[in-house]
Amino acid sequence: MPKVLIADELSPRAVAVFAERGVEADVATGLGADELAGRIGGYDGLAVRSATKVTPALIAAADRLTVIGRAGIGVDNIDVPAATQRGIVVMNTPYGNAITAAEHTIAMMFALARQIPSADRSTQAGKWEKSRFMGVELTGKTLGIIGCGNIGAIVADRAQGLKMRVIGYDPFLSAERAIDLGIERVSLDELLARADFVTLHTPMTDATRGMLDARALAKLKPGARIVNCARGGLIVEEDLAEALDRGWLSGAAIDVFVTEPATANPLFGRDNVVATPHLGAATAEAQENVAVQIAEQMADFLLTGAVNNAVNMPSLSAEDALRLKPYMKLAEQIGGFAGQLAETGIKSVAIEYEGAIAELNVKPLTATALTGLLAPQLAAVNIVNAPVLCRERDIRVSETLQPQSGDYQMLMRITVTAEDGVRSVAGTVLAGDKPRLVAVEGIPLEAELGEHVLFVRNIDRPGFIGALGNTLGSAGINIATLHLGRTAPGQDAICLVGVDQPVTPPVLEAVRGLPHVVQVKALKF
Repeated sequence: MPKVLIADELSPRAVAVFAERGVEADVATGLGADELAGRIGGYDGLAVRSATKVTPALIAAADRLTVIGRAGIGVDNIDVPAATQRGIVVMNTPYGNAITAAEHTIAMMFALARQIPSADRSTQAGKWEKSRFMGVELTGKTLGIIGCGNIGAIVADRAQGLKMRVIGYDPFLSAERAIDLGIERVSLDELLARADFVTLHTPMTDATRGMLDARALAKLKPGARIVNCARGGLIVEEDLAEALDRGWLSGAAIDVFVTEPATANPLFGRDNVVATPHLGAATAEAQENVAVQIAEQMADFLLTGAVNNAVNMPSLSAEDALRLKPYMKLAEQIGGFAGQLAETGIKSVAIEYEGAIAELNVKPLTATALTGLLAPQLAAVNIVNAPVLCRERDIRVSETLQPQSGDYQMLMRITVTAEDGVRSVAGTVLAGDKPRLVAVEGIPLEAELGEHVLFVRNIDRPGFIGALGNTLGSAGINIATLHLGRTAPGQDAICLVGVDQPVTPPVLEAVRGLPHVVQVKALKF
């Protein structure tokens, strides 16, 4: 039974979901880094929120770990590249707290517009400073949304209900999507110049870190107000404090900070700053939603291979996983075949999908084929890190989809360009679930692959098969299957011999010494 460690506070429903699905879940919150590293080796999955820092050191200690689940959106506390390098899936729950985060943004906007926190403190202190707290209406004001994804879209919808004009900046926002959302799509500079209120809803990346610095803040219209319920560090806090002190901005509402817990900050102590302790997802409904969702996603992955909301690999539904299962085996075999034939550095990989397979979600198939290709040369490679390892090694990967079928209802071909030439392997699936090779190096044949296969490329001559059989028999190696293919009589030929045990180096040398042999390889699947 798979085991998961829940290292941060999650709703008890998460444990119940794991148990219902057949996954054992232990709860151990508040562990120190060393204590967690000492314990993580016994688990297949790790569920966290934002408190636990999943560092390269922790990942290195996680011998069994295959999945890390973040109950929430941001994965800033997880070293995703390190996890990917180790072949660990990292998944989040991008939609579970979207409404809660959007509602908190609207609440912060109201609090800022009407100075509610300061008015509350003053009133409860026995003062009656009605004239001091002159606010502004939201109706008719322009709201600039930076980042128009799921949360930004909900904020836009709520703001339109408040009769605000909504403009948005997002490099990935299409014109069609902007129309659907009722957002006027603008550049960042135009948004800063026009907006009365600015709210941020972008992830933390190298491109967005510190995006509102002194230079950007100076482009805001005088008297504008800023709301940040997304990620600390999107705004340079010292620059924002200076803009507030100069009176350039009327105020800011901040839920997230560069350093959290934020016990001291340049923005603290100002009447025109509303600060909350990272409450964007802090509702009972959101906590329940993200806990249940991450438990369901992790359980699905551990039990069926389904991948949902992964940040470091393509998604794969449980239905797709079942539908792709026979093709995944084929992809693994032809990738492994090509990888074991390659004797020099690989420059590029071209993967072709023809017929019915071209209508499927081929990304997992490509990742599986790359895994088989790299496995003979690299340790600890899987479908999560194989595409990354190819990029790191400057191996170009391409996909071609051809829905029309040829000789077979479906065909998958992998062509590898290496320093010493080009090699290709093609295969199909017969009877729904039986992978078969149908061509090697352009030579047609039909072969089922067992665990141990002897690959021989030779010149087609009479007596060769008999000589090969005698050589293997003399070495005590039993032949299980024999598959032959050739381009033409007397020309290039290929022989795939399924054997019951590994072919030792001395036997390989004996086969290599036979007349008309061009290449010999012992393959393992």
